[in-house]
Amino acid sequence: MVGANPRTGVPMSSREQVLAAVRGAIRDAAAPEVPRDYVRDLGLDRDGLIELFTERVDDYRAEVTAVQRSDLGRTIGAQLGRRQAGSVVVPDDLDPGLLTTVTCKVIKDAPDLAAGDLDGVDAVVTGSALGIAQTGTIVLDAGPIQGRRAISLVPDLHLCVVEADSIVGTVSEAVARLDATRPLTWISGPSATSDIELDRVEGVHGPRTLVVLIVTD
Repeated sequence: MVGANPRTGVPMSSREQVLAAVRGAIRDAAAPEVPRDYVRDLGLDRDGLIELFTERVDDYRAEVTAVQRSDLGRTIGAQLGRRQAGSVVVPDDLDPGLLTTVTCKVIKDAPDLAAGDLDGVDAVVTGSALGIAQTGTIVLDAGPIQGRRAISLVPDLHLCVVEADSIVGTVSEAVARLDATRPLTWISGPSATSDIELDRVEGVHGPRTLVVLIVTD
């Protein structure tokens, strides 16, 4: 039986009646108090955070390597060469000194670099906002040496530089540090999905290969 709206007298559908009943039931209800006592400190020192972060990133089938800052440029060039990348896109503000050993074509990110153009690029090098040791997650927020979100999502190989001092213990620590109004990209290993048979397929929604370079000094 279709009821009528008490204010307008217009008949209501079954959906509208259900929603009206819900609104009536919660009209005088008090807002629930949700405890926010999340764990914020794992009690680990810097070396402990790096070790845990490395372990969790490795669990995601990503490659993770600790490098000295003086070796970062050489390591980037070696990684791209080993994986036979023919081209790489980099944020416009990436230090050119980090690319001196790169032998493939280097493309600087620009607003007119469309997704179609990025689809033809083999690799991307970016920095990051922070890393989360507990989950092995890396967060990008389009800040310094990160570029636009698109460049970290389209190329098949992502070389991501993580400063050791930016690694925090927990997700709640990360959220407290991040600006929620920025375009946040949370990366936990290479892009992957599974079908109903649990067959894992990588590279469906983003880079098939993730290489994490932790700068330790």
